[in-house]
Amino acid sequence: MYLPKYLYKFFLLAGLQVLFWSCKVAGPVTLPMSRALPGTFGTSADTTSTGNIAWSAFFTDPNLVSLIDTALRQNPDLQVTLQRVEMARAGVLQSKGTLMPAVQAEASARFDKYGDYTLNGVGNYDTNLSPNINENQKIPDRVVPEYFLGVRSTWELDIWGKLRNYRKAAYNRYLASENGRQLVQTALVAEVANLYYELVALDNELEIIDRNLSLQQLAIDLIKIKKAGGRETELAVQQSTAQLLNTQSLQAEKKRQITATENLLNQLLGRFPQPITRGKSVREQQLPENMQTGIPTHLLRRRPDIQQAEWELAAAKADVAAARAAFLPSFTISPYAGLNAFKASLLMTTPASLAYGLLGGLSLPIFSQNQLKARHRYASAATKEAFFNYQKSIFNGVQEVATGLNAIQRYKEIQELKAQEVTTLQDAITTSNDLFRAGYATYLEIITAQKGALAAELELINIHKARLLSTVDLYRALGGGWQ
Repeated sequence: MYLPKYLYKFFLLAGLQVLFWSCKVAGPVTLPMSRALPGTFGTSADTTSTGNIAWSAFFTDPNLVSLIDTALRQNPDLQVTLQRVEMARAGVLQSKGTLMPAVQAEASARFDKYGDYTLNGVGNYDTNLSPNINENQKIPDRVVPEYFLGVRSTWELDIWGKLRNYRKAAYNRYLASENGRQLVQTALVAEVANLYYELVALDNELEIIDRNLSLQQLAIDLIKIKKAGGRETELAVQQSTAQLLNTQSLQAEKKRQITATENLLNQLLGRFPQPITRGKSVREQQLPENMQTGIPTHLLRRRPDIQQAEWELAAAKADVAAARAAFLPSFTISPYAGLNAFKASLLMTTPASLAYGLLGGLSLPIFSQNQLKARHRYASAATKEAFFNYQKSIFNGVQEVATGLNAIQRYKEIQELKAQEVTTLQDAITTSNDLFRAGYATYLEIITAQKGALAAELELINIHKARLLSTVDLYRALGGGWQ
């Protein structure tokens, strides 16, 4: 069919326009400017950080060190995270394979029955009548078999870097998963330490309650003696007894909390409920007094959550680059080589049955533009999300360190004041008992002194515990715990 010149030019220009339109690449994603970090966490510009200390050296209680070691070996959440790292590593291996030719060994058999009035049917019949072929070259009359034994391959040439960016994204996500494992470990180390100190503090609170129960019982005995002498009433005995019962209920509550905390700690350790061995009291637990924070920029390299967010951002950028490259033509090469025959007995006859071929292809995304645009739009949005998550992790890290530093300092001040209060109230108990014996104080003053002393002692234990927990949280905030 002959086309006029003007139609030929029209179709040529239209084809070139479609080709240009299909190859139009989407623009790169634009990210906001990152906010500058503060120079220091306070007045010190020392770059030394407590976060660089290994957890086994940071914690000095051997019972706690043993518990953390058990948790790192048996904690279910950490085991799950390790498998996620393995899945990410498998993704890297898979992405590497896309850059290499895909080669498959093939052994196939095919059988075709062609119609008598088809091109193949007539051609095969006519071929068998030709005097130019021998007996082995004659095609079977009815069903035509075809046997192939060899290799086939397909290879996409990564000219625009699409496959390399897919591999880069997979590798960055593997690094992010490794940082995710470190993040879970730092949280696990801190949580085990916090529960251990919680448990030790509960033991100390129980000891204080037991001691106060003895003091309250002595006070009741003293009131009963004075009542027998007619110097006190039954009301005094009843109120003192009610205070004793209230303290006994508090004792039972502390025992419940101890069991619950032990069970929770055992769960973190990946084992069923059993007694937890613990040693020193909360007052004797030793952690570094001078927590060195280094400078904020060092958090970018130490904290696993910031590192994880950074690798996720890098992976998202690689996804955008791959999505942009998908707009461009794809070049593929598909070679094959092997033995080919329509009779099984002739398949191994070489070189007569040797067959090979090469197909080169160019594919253009003409009718999938909306799909490619959607993929690029999704990747761009994911990149912006990863950027904001990265910024959020930096803000969170700086805030946690600053808050932790302030908490340790304030708890130290509160602890010193509360210790003085406890000493004063303990002296008040002795004074009230002496005055009561001499008749210069009432039973209400004894009860008030005992209540105040018990509450202050329990508060002091909680302040000791809070100071320890703040130190552990600051260690975690500095990126410590995964080394």
